[in-house]
Amino acid sequence: MRDTEKGTDWEKEKLTNGWPQQTQNQQQFNVVRRVYQQQTLNKDAEYHVSKKTLGKRCKKVVQGCGFGDCLKNSLPIIKWLPKYSLQIYLIGDLIAGATTAVMHIPQGMAYSLLAEAPPIMGLYMAFFPILVYVLLGTSPHVSLGTFAVACLMAGKVVHEHATETDGIPAPYTPLQVLSLLCLMVGVFQLIMWMLRLGAVSTLLSEPLVSGFTTGASFQVCASQLKDLFGIKLPRLPTNFKVIFTLIEVCKNLVNTNWAAFLISFITCFVIAINNEHLKPWVSKRSRIPVPVELIAIVSGTLASRYLLLNENYNISLVGDIPTGLPVPAVPPLELFPELLVDAFTQTMVTYTVTLSMGFIFASKEKYEIDANQELLAMGSSNIFGSFFCCAPICASLSRSYIQYTAGSKTAVTSLVSASLILCVLLWIGPFFEKLPRCVLAAIVVVSLKGLFMQVKDLRKFWKLSKLDALVWIVTFLVTLLVNVDIGLGAGLLASVGTLFFRAQTPYTCLLGRVMETDLYLDIKRYRGAQELPGIKIFHYCGGLNFATKNQFRSSLYRKTGYLRPSEEPEEIEDIKQASYERDLTFSNRIQCVIVDATALSYVDAPGIKTLVAAQQELASCNISLLLAGANSPVLEMIDRFNSLESEKLKLLTFPTVHDAVVYYNATKLKKNDIPITITS
Repeated sequence: MRDTEKGTDWEKEKLTNGWPQQTQNQQQFNVVRRVYQQQTLNKDAEYHVSKKTLGKRCKKVVQGCGFGDCLKNSLPIIKWLPKYSLQIYLIGDLIAGATTAVMHIPQGMAYSLLAEAPPIMGLYMAFFPILVYVLLGTSPHVSLGTFAVACLMAGKVVHEHATETDGIPAPYTPLQVLSLLCLMVGVFQLIMWMLRLGAVSTLLSEPLVSGFTTGASFQVCASQLKDLFGIKLPRLPTNFKVIFTLIEVCKNLVNTNWAAFLISFITCFVIAINNEHLKPWVSKRSRIPVPVELIAIVSGTLASRYLLLNENYNISLVGDIPTGLPVPAVPPLELFPELLVDAFTQTMVTYTVTLSMGFIFASKEKYEIDANQELLAMGSSNIFGSFFCCAPICASLSRSYIQYTAGSKTAVTSLVSASLILCVLLWIGPFFEKLPRCVLAAIVVVSLKGLFMQVKDLRKFWKLSKLDALVWIVTFLVTLLVNVDIGLGAGLLASVGTLFFRAQTPYTCLLGRVMETDLYLDIKRYRGAQELPGIKIFHYCGGLNFATKNQFRSSLYRKTGYLRPSEEPEEIEDIKQASYERDLTFSNRIQCVIVDATALSYVDAPGIKTLVAAQQELASCNISLLLAGANSPVLEMIDRFNSLESEKLKLLTFPTVHDAVVYYNATKLKKNDIPITITS
């Protein structure tokens, strides 16, 4: 290795033209080594392909996972409970648990209305499934129970299977339908756990989830308009429900119950003032937020009880709330086939939202979340809850954040919250029977502000990627205007479409050498990168397979100049639409084409055949084709291809582009009988 401090004339010229001045003091290093072909490097570095038989893999799994390890992995509580410190964790868990329980009561009752179920169901969801999740879950900071979007999706199922039609009573009650839906979601999640499909949540990208939840929030808001205005609406179709709801609300504005509207307005105003002004002020002075939602439902109940709001102003009330715990019951399994699609959709949404929230807190607190274990925890919780009149559980964004900021440390927080909810179920529940429904509707609408504000995400996605923004727009509009299920499907199709589009439009460029170094950069982006005489270096980023082989061939020939536009550039309106023809003078100017495969992620048999065809076509014009920088799996795939196919790929391969360049120059000099010394 030789150390030099003196810059070249090219460097001095660039420094005076605005390049960073600190490069004057940087040291340069010249590395002298032999020029490698890939085969020679493999031999010197003792390359070998590791082969693991199925028997060895099974043996390793069995040895590495004894009964004790399996039990600890399946029951995380065994790991953290013995390490629990009363002095360090207990106070924070007690405060956070009590705070979360206070939020569970109004949100559980309010979100139950979205599911078209009795308000008590929301409290059941805050108690029964939590008992199982504490044992199996790996995220101590998420608050599971009711969530607006999940309850709205569940309400769609109730609307289809447990709503009276033309005066004919429905064969199933809302709680029966929701219990079966909860059971099916739990079964789906356990199946995914057994198949180790925890990573399936990545199928729902950030733009998709943002667009979906934003669109669904407007659906939630529209569903609460009837209670906010105190009017009754006819049965509406499932699709385009927001549009039909707005039309019916406008028609019935003359029938508005002004007492209900006034109560809704006051409730929304008070909660909004608290959230925007009082909550930030209190958060700087106390970990415990003002339980304004609980205050609202208690005040609404007292006002209704003593002012006789139902009798005097015909305001709809919550109605009967049973005392005690429900009797375990098996859901109506004969409805199983009709709920398959809805259950799978609910599975994906609830799991993705919960896991996303868990990862946010895990990154803040520096602990790990097991995605597969979360499937087991949520699946078991849903199955257990399905026998006690629960709908599918999901993490709540607002409750989880409050629980975290209130000082939650471990899953004991959830136990404290569930204990307080149990007290409500056993003794306090009937107190809320006189609660006006418009108060709950107001709580729901105000709580949606965070989801409404996700509209701002579109600007971020638009700046980052137009394709991501397109996914957001498609998902949002279809969810808002058509239906939540169809919106999720449209978002998935849009996401898959963007993946396919990106695969069909990989990044390609020509590389040039930077000064007298072994660095080769995009000549369009770096002015200092100069092409070498007689050589074209083609950089391809992506996979080379049956779907991209034609794109690869077209880009290779057009970028290198082997094909040129049939018309003059100034006469072409759209270069992408231009027709190309072979440049007959190409072989006079270029004698070597190097394919930089450092970013080639994958190659299959059709892709290798494309390389064979390109090599043969260029060889017919006396042009060499070299392959540089390919990773080991790509080279192994080429070897397997050559061992099976009669038409083999006989490419010279090199570990780096610079090796290929130096090798070609050396070969050219040898042909001219010029003595050379190779230094790279």
